[in-house]
Amino acid sequence: MANLDWIVIGIFSLALIGIIVWVFKQKQNSSGDYFLAGRDASWIAIGASIFASNIGSEHLIGLAGAGASSGMAMAHWEIQGWMILILGWVFVPFYTRSMVYTMPEFLEKRYNSESRTILSLISLVSYVLTKVAVTVYAGGLVFKEVFGIETMWGIDFFWISAIGLVLLTAVYTVVGGMKSVLYTSILQTPILLIGSIIILVLGLRAVGGWDEVLRITSAVQVNEHGDSMINLIRSNRDADFPWLGVFFGSAIIGFWYWCTDQFIVQRVLSGKNEKEARRGTIFGAYLKLTPVFLFLIPGMIAFAMAQKGVVINGEVFSLSSADAAFPTLVATLLPAGVKGLVVCGILAALMSSLASLFNSSSMLFTIDFYKKYRPQASEKKLLSVGRIATIVVVVLGILWIPIMRSIGSVLYTYLQDVQSVLAPGIAAAFLLGVISTRATPKGGMWGMIVGFIIGVFRLGAKVFYTQSAKADGFTDVKLWATNSGVDNPFYFLFYDVNWLFFSGGMLVVCILVIVAISRFTVAAPAEQIVGLTFGSATEEQKLATRKSWGKWEVIHSVIIVGITVVFYIYFW
Repeated sequence: MANLDWIVIGIFSLALIGIIVWVFKQKQNSSGDYFLAGRDASWIAIGASIFASNIGSEHLIGLAGAGASSGMAMAHWEIQGWMILILGWVFVPFYTRSMVYTMPEFLEKRYNSESRTILSLISLVSYVLTKVAVTVYAGGLVFKEVFGIETMWGIDFFWISAIGLVLLTAVYTVVGGMKSVLYTSILQTPILLIGSIIILVLGLRAVGGWDEVLRITSAVQVNEHGDSMINLIRSNRDADFPWLGVFFGSAIIGFWYWCTDQFIVQRVLSGKNEKEARRGTIFGAYLKLTPVFLFLIPGMIAFAMAQKGVVINGEVFSLSSADAAFPTLVATLLPAGVKGLVVCGILAALMSSLASLFNSSSMLFTIDFYKKYRPQASEKKLLSVGRIATIVVVVLGILWIPIMRSIGSVLYTYLQDVQSVLAPGIAAAFLLGVISTRATPKGGMWGMIVGFIIGVFRLGAKVFYTQSAKADGFTDVKLWATNSGVDNPFYFLFYDVNWLFFSGGMLVVCILVIVAISRFTVAAPAEQIVGLTFGSATEEQKLATRKSWGKWEVIHSVIIVGITVVFYIYFW
């Protein structure tokens, strides 16, 4: 890092501090101000926050690493701007009418209080054990790689950067709440975009252009069925990404994440009105089209550069691992000053993702637990509890770092598995809850419970069989199972079935559970679900929704879908 890089980082830090100080001076007298920015956010702030919250370590390390190791396979999850449109066009009206603070609170209005508690617990546990852990762990690795520092003051630089990232993010989240998240995202998003575009351009120039990347990656076979790194659609016999499983599995995970997860939807709930919220999702959908080009393709470029033996500054470009693709590009390609800008972009992505997570977690605890059992608590008290809850989440995140570091490679392997078994039960409850008035409170509740139980069995089987294989000296579980004579329905169903097909099967099971139980249980009173389903919306509510959009919203939505279709055709 040159002096100019440190100057750029210093300027970015001062700008960030300026925004935080400005937010702190704004009056935040209620929990609505703190958690939802007073429900006064514009479409620009909403869209930028959706994007900045989504872009985290799983992109800077995981997505670029996926590009370097398996090519275009993970692009299905990153070209999901169309899924954010479903949030804006289908779910925003219901969420806006309900005037809820959290997604569990919405389920309570649609179903019952037990459903609210179940979703809150699942969300909080998953946030701390996956999102906080992965972001902090990867953040430490990124900065250790980019700065090239092994130790500082006799301490592993991983710990300094990881804990520093958590504490710095916690300060502005605790102080400013949702406004800090929204307004710092407006600063962070363009920096991240500009920095990543520079990496893309310089990488393409270094390797010899896009045609050269295509030539090198298309020659690399990823399975025995003739598919190469460049293929987006792969044989249905592919062990990891069969095309049928990808279409269903990625859609289920995407629906859960973009349309029902507090982590994302909280940004939409902060909108001034239904129009601003929908426009925010459209803006966010445009931004969501970029990660494939900003992170996954640079990972493929890094792979091509290493394969070709490109010489940078007198040294042959090489990768220590696939996950090192993006930080290695930053460290080797960028000139002084620009490197500092990209480091700011990386810092922005990690901080924004963590800040959104801290704010969402504290909101879930404050609104869905504390306020539920202390309904008479004052707004000042709720504000204090929200800040304390954020600090608790921060502490839990730090305490989890040693465990995360010891099982990091395992957790990355299982991260998609975690999401694939978390999503179906929740997706089924929300989907049927909005589409049909016949889904009863007991039906929705048991759909989530069954989904959670099946998911626990799946994850438990993954851990059990993986550790059993390791104990016997095997790295390949299937080879271990064959040699050990493990051949039973439990192993086949909960371990051997492809994770994407398993996720699709889970959704079908959860939907059947909701439908079956709803036939024999009492439906929610009509007055309880007014405006919360398609069939219960009043004419006034439908008219208000119709007035909230015009031709330009439709045109931009069609453009986003069109770009997605063209992308699939090109990389088919």
